[in-house]
Amino acid sequence: MSAVPTPVVVYTAGLVLPVTGPAIPHGAVAVRGDRILHVGDSAWVLAALTDQGIEFTEEFWPGVLTPGLVNAHTHLQYTGMAKVASLHYNGFDDWGDSFDEAYGTGDHDWAAAAAEGAALSLAAGVTAAADVVTDTEAASALHDANMHGIAYWEVYGKSNQDWTIEARNEVLEQVRKLPTPPGAGVSPHAPYSLDVKPLLDIPDLVREQGMRLHIHLAEAHMEREREVGGDEWPALGADSFRALRLRGIGVSSVQYVDHLGVLGPDCHIAHGVYVNAKDRALLRARGTSVALCVRSNEIIGLDMPPVADYLREGSAIAVGTDSLSSSPSLDPMDDLALLYKVARRQGYTEADLHERLFAAATLGGATAMGLNVGKDRIGQLVVGALADLAFFDIPVTTPAETLADLVEGGGGRVARTIIAGVERFRREDSK
Repeated sequence: MSAVPTPVVVYTAGLVLPVTGPAIPHGAVAVRGDRILHVGDSAWVLAALTDQGIEFTEEFWPGVLTPGLVNAHTHLQYTGMAKVASLHYNGFDDWGDSFDEAYGTGDHDWAAAAAEGAALSLAAGVTAAADVVTDTEAASALHDANMHGIAYWEVYGKSNQDWTIEARNEVLEQVRKLPTPPGAGVSPHAPYSLDVKPLLDIPDLVREQGMRLHIHLAEAHMEREREVGGDEWPALGADSFRALRLRGIGVSSVQYVDHLGVLGPDCHIAHGVYVNAKDRALLRARGTSVALCVRSNEIIGLDMPPVADYLREGSAIAVGTDSLSSSPSLDPMDDLALLYKVARRQGYTEADLHERLFAAATLGGATAMGLNVGKDRIGQLVVGALADLAFFDIPVTTPAETLADLVEGGGGRVARTIIAGVERFRREDSK
């Protein structure tokens, strides 16, 4: 008895944005099972399937069809802490006091909050995320929502004395408990919250397991490089980044963690606000992507990251929303709108800005997590990739004008989200 062929669905649209190729007016994406079968002009795709004797059903969308968005930095478990983000702060320490108070009070249901965050993400067209997990109850959010990405177990507040064999084994055990799929990794929180010993050891632990790293870096004012202390700081044998600062040493946090072996192509950083040209060159040399979270930076009271410099220099960038404790929404398109304004204010004048920013929110996020290549690649509409799709109700005019409208005003405009060929969200008015 022959097997029943897997059904093929052809999603035709007013404009298809593959990201890895040119925009396709009147385009189509053919999906068989969880994979993309064909991408191209709708007439060509439909004719190709017919010529091959492949039966299909067609679903037309008048707006824009894109790869699913990739949120390259978030904490879904803090979805219930939106009250913290309702204010504006005077820097990381000021925001941190408010966060700590909210975190430490109340009876938090981390599992429910993370699940709500995943649902909000799906409604924003997000199909994959780098989700930083601090409490075990929140660990299954991506898995339960059938989302792609990586859940990163966060390690925070460990001193050299705290970092024992038992502490190391506990981290490894927590990571092994993370439900898969999707992938699992570790987030050593930040250079100012961990001493040298854990920052040296965690990357080795992660790489021994073939996992990935994700660290908050160059987010706080204290992390910027200062013109004091010279280049002799490694010989001082300081116990921590904070200890170096107390000694008046001005090395940047990027250079500090690079010396400890944290950076690499298996690591991406969140924020990257306080970075100079040397720092950015180090990130490029190590193959480390930067997840920009500009709305979070704005609420916390930080400077804007050097978006224009990242773009001019060819740095690998992605887009993150951060959590609802420091951002108004979990919609990366809202961050894209602000990133566009920031880049223009900083003097980036090239005509490719819309294209590069949208690529950062899709392929850039996939690249940050090592999911841009291979059998289970995402962030792109290409044959063989996982069929992660987002449908935007943006009116289609010319490709350039439509892309501009999408980047500058695409927040809240997702009508449908598909992950691996399965619908995970559909807005009521589009049913």
